[in-house]
Amino acid sequence: MSTRALRRLRGKQRGQEALDLGNLTLGDSPEELAEADEEQLDVANVSDPPDRKDNSRKAKKNKAQKNFSNLYELICDVDNEAEKISPDEEAEKPDRNKKGSVEKNDNRAMDKPDQKCQETSTKSLSGDGAKKKKKKKKTKVMSEDGQRAVPDDNIDLLLENLEQPNGLSLQNEDCGGFDRRSVLQVEHRNLNPETELKRYFGARAVLGDQRPRHRNRQFHRSTWMTSPKDSWPRFSRPGISMTLLQSKDGIQYFTFEHSRDYQQVQFKFLDAVESMDPNNIVALLQLNPYHIDSLLQLSDVCRIQEDQEMARDLIERALYSFECACHPLFSLTSGTSRLDYLRPENRAFYLALYKHMMFLEKRGCPRTALEYCKLILSLDPDSDPLCMLLLIDFLMLRTREYQSLLQLYQDWEEHRNLSQLPNFAFSTALCHFHLSQQEDMDPEESDKQRRKADQMLQNALIMFPGVLMPLLDLCTVQPDATVTSHAFFGPKSQIGQPPALAELTALYVGRTYNVWREAAVMLWLEESVTEVLRRVDAKDPLLEDCQNKRKQRYQSAPRNIHRHVLLSEIKEATSSLPLEVTTQPVMGFDPLPPLDSVISYTRPERQHVGASNESTLSLFFRSLLPNFNLQGGPRQEDEMEVARAGQELNQEVNRLMVAMRDMLANIRFQEPPREDNPYRDEEEWD
Repeated sequence: MSTRALRRLRGKQRGQEALDLGNLTLGDSPEELAEADEEQLDVANVSDPPDRKDNSRKAKKNKAQKNFSNLYELICDVDNEAEKISPDEEAEKPDRNKKGSVEKNDNRAMDKPDQKCQETSTKSLSGDGAKKKKKKKKTKVMSEDGQRAVPDDNIDLLLENLEQPNGLSLQNEDCGGFDRRSVLQVEHRNLNPETELKRYFGARAVLGDQRPRHRNRQFHRSTWMTSPKDSWPRFSRPGISMTLLQSKDGIQYFTFEHSRDYQQVQFKFLDAVESMDPNNIVALLQLNPYHIDSLLQLSDVCRIQEDQEMARDLIERALYSFECACHPLFSLTSGTSRLDYLRPENRAFYLALYKHMMFLEKRGCPRTALEYCKLILSLDPDSDPLCMLLLIDFLMLRTREYQSLLQLYQDWEEHRNLSQLPNFAFSTALCHFHLSQQEDMDPEESDKQRRKADQMLQNALIMFPGVLMPLLDLCTVQPDATVTSHAFFGPKSQIGQPPALAELTALYVGRTYNVWREAAVMLWLEESVTEVLRRVDAKDPLLEDCQNKRKQRYQSAPRNIHRHVLLSEIKEATSSLPLEVTTQPVMGFDPLPPLDSVISYTRPERQHVGASNESTLSLFFRSLLPNFNLQGGPRQEDEMEVARAGQELNQEVNRLMVAMRDMLANIRFQEPPREDNPYRDEEEWD
């Protein structure tokens, strides 16, 4: 029975009526709507006064227009139906049994059939057939033998049956996600660092006595990653937009685009970078306060000058500008949105997320930093341009997400070979050890986890023996003499490492040595090292297998690992970078760009001043610079004569430079007479 019909039975006014579940239909046909409305109108005419017939006809007209095709609107109305009952209706509940004698007798006569009808109506709420749901909305209840039954005096029971959230099972299956969530799933609430800080210190300690200032208040767009500040410049569209390229197999591929005005600002920024003067970047930001690359580059300058607050604020401003430019279909949490790192327009978004993540980790918010790490990895999990797999294990250890790390290792080991990375080889063993130390774990399960941890740590030490000594050094632990004197863990293990393996080892040790400093962990590590030495002396066949793997692999690291090492700024790792990386210039706004970049627009050629406008002397001094080039740029085909004249002038300048060098080389200065006689008379020079 619908709640609207029950309200009319009570004699309530139309303005006091709550929304009714029966008014919402899922695509019913007009004939069924008319049939249901006629039956409700008959009951209303019997129970209501004559002066309310007009209201019933108007309600009939309105109900015919309410045809909802969204299933979740129906579910929400079922949930909120209990809140819509007014207090006056609750007060009338004790008086409902005091009806007229005629209605009482009819209800007592039809008591049992009506209870069966209640059960049938309740089952129709969660049934699969559409006809059962439509029968539930009819006002007059039908008994099993086909006769119409008058509702009994227990109207509260009918209301409870109508207000039961029986349709929520569908919502839990469709909206509530899966029972087993993805390990890399990102949650919106965890992208805000205040959520983690409130969990640590409480809301009062984090927010304090902050009160919103409504006077001169700027209205900003609501965002997930950053909260706009009133101290920021007024936001205006900087010229960045996002476009959906294609959708394939449930994955959506997006890209950022630069407008023509933004391209001109980008060219000015490149000129400012080449000038090597940060003041030029500051001047550019004053005119364009939300230019992304300028914000990233100036943030690095502030961080080098130890102005961490300003550096973090500039990164947040860049993220806010990006989020305001995102496509409506771009999702931070679904894991189905992709951005190609080969496009220069997308790289700034990766770098802004990474720098923001590092600021959060140093601020003491590892849980929030882990969410951003998952977000960066979800943008391109196949190529992983910033190599977040070298960092995610450390953040999961910091946040004690041991089961999540083991689940990630189990899911990705088959197609990514995570066991070949030193960080996963040691971190997974450490996860099993921490799980074995939990007090609420069953003793048998704890012993199983401990045996698993011992086995994995010993295999990791055999595969990567160069990790032990640097790790103990950073933990300020003096190893035993038997360990230092053994050839397996001695200096030979450090020198004989391939270059890529030395880079990965230094990166892991420099980043995660703090998680190994615990006393219990050190005792466990000592036991494992002793067992490894015993296996080495016994010539375990695993030793030769691991040695062959180290020689065949880890000869050269891919470009994304070098990029990750540069961004990490861990001195132990940056010192192990190869020469082809350290000898080339590295820009903070685009470190080590891919060699196969997809260029959408190019920088125009700069106009250089010809050599004829300079004097010979100025050309001479400028020629002393190692990067001297008289022409200053590529020559045009239609300027051959000018190029020939410049070439002749360049030869004359070279001859003059050679003559000047010979002259300076032949200059000899006469040495003053030596004072061999200390007893000479000073007046003899007069």
